[in-house]
Amino acid sequence: MPRLFTLMAALALMTLPAQAECYADYKAKQDDPLRLHYGVAQVSACDPAGAAAELAPRLADAGWVLLNVLGVFGPEGLEERKASAAEYFLRF
Repeated sequence: MPRLFTLMAALALMTLPAQAECYADYKAKQDDPLRLHYGVAQVSACDPAGAAAELAPRLADAGWVLLNVLGVFGPEGLEERKASAAEYFLRF
């Protein structure tokens, strides 16, 4: 019986969905003097609200204030945003 339970538990774990790769593009600012940037960051939350909650403290640690999350996307959207994000591409 214990082997059956172990086998069933292992099968149940294998049926869980794989964690998707998620990225968010966002806008942030610093004051005095005013500075703005557009960036792309990897996030674990694949929704804008969750991404914002995850990104805000990361940015704050570096002196930035998150203005908004523009969207959340998968790895297929990285290349088209790389040039626009420049030095803030996957920085935070």
